[in-house]
Amino acid sequence: MNDHGNARVVRGAVLTYRDDPAVAGPRRAVRFHRRGAVAVGADGRIAWRGPHGRLPERFRDLPSDDHGDALVLPGFIDAHIHFPQYRMLAAPGSDLLDWLNRFTFPEETRYASATHARAAAERFLDRLVQHGTTAALVFSSVHAGAAHALFAAAERRGHAIVSGKTMMDRNAPESLRDDPVSGARESEALLGRWHRRARLRYAITVRFAVTSTEAQLRAAGELAAAHPDCHVHSHLSETEDELALVRRLFPWAADYTDVYDRFGLLGPRSVFAHGVHLSERECTRLQESESVVVHCPTANTFLGSGLFDGGRLARAERPVRIGIGTDVGGGTSYSMLATLGEAYKVAMLTGRMPTAHDLFHLATRGNAMRLGLDDEIGTLEAGRWADLVVLDPAATPVLADRHALSEGIEDTLFALAILGDDRAVRATYVAGRLAWDAAAASSR
Repeated sequence: MNDHGNARVVRGAVLTYRDDPAVAGPRRAVRFHRRGAVAVGADGRIAWRGPHGRLPERFRDLPSDDHGDALVLPGFIDAHIHFPQYRMLAAPGSDLLDWLNRFTFPEETRYASATHARAAAERFLDRLVQHGTTAALVFSSVHAGAAHALFAAAERRGHAIVSGKTMMDRNAPESLRDDPVSGARESEALLGRWHRRARLRYAITVRFAVTSTEAQLRAAGELAAAHPDCHVHSHLSETEDELALVRRLFPWAADYTDVYDRFGLLGPRSVFAHGVHLSERECTRLQESESVVVHCPTANTFLGSGLFDGGRLARAERPVRIGIGTDVGGGTSYSMLATLGEAYKVAMLTGRMPTAHDLFHLATRGNAMRLGLDDEIGTLEAGRWADLVVLDPAATPVLADRHALSEGIEDTLFALAILGDDRAVRATYVAGRLAWDAAAASSR
């Protein structure tokens, strides 16, 4: 028997995006093969994609996974999620700051234990693949050991993970505080060990301006300047109370965005979650710096933070780059499908009606572009990593009944976004390896 490594052929209704459908239109942007196939090389990268009937001869003796009418798409990419909050979903708080103090900070204290962090990292990555997510920008805790545990687990599994130790030196329990010197030193040590190792990237991580002194923000900016190919990851403008606290802590700043700007933390690899309450000046500065704002719809509605106005941020004269994330555990689901459904509802409430292609593009190629990883993931083009999610459009009785009414692929995608969740994920492949098989899991 031949040892093909990760090489295989994955068959199904294959869908990928070659451009932004909102810009180029679906005809140019969408590639859909109703009876399609993706050929994966032994290195875990895509070797070919197209109609199954045209599968090149050299791939025909490979092992084949036939998913029938199920959709085969690029794996979902989560542009903002918290590893230490993986079990905290549905923790009630009167607002963001109350939620942090009552639930989040006590939970994150547990990550001082290397044993706890190692076990949690395995469960966290399990959750991702069960929901069809193959890559993520991930917040860790203040503990260097927790970031190390996540990187090590992701390396073993072949996951594309961007993460880093959180820097936080005030307005948090003492057990969760570092200081400007130790925070920068530990970050640089982790960066030196893990950045660009396997499929990993490092993110210089400031929790948010409220929990860092000016000295620590300056140290983070110096790190970003010294390592310009690293990401910067933080939060921005989530709630009105948060904004008021930022004004008290940084009275010299023009606004919240200006705090990060003054310390050199804006830029093409800078990713800020939320952006619910941004001024026009802030939108202009974020656009000029090419920084990214990540929409986290289930977290914003759950914590009552406000409605993200994507249409305003994306205004043609100064379009801010927008991604999408689950924000677990403020967010209420690991499912990117559920997240897209909530994003659609928020958009409708703010005067926009995104198409299904808009939504699915955002969660795949769109997020890959926002993270600067589109040459590696996000599409099913040859040479990209074979990160795939297989979605069953008739996974539940409700979906099956709705699918019977679908007249085309956009109807099918829209129903999955509004009605789908982890039950619709039939399989997930990471670098061509079957990382989640729903049928096998249900038979255990």
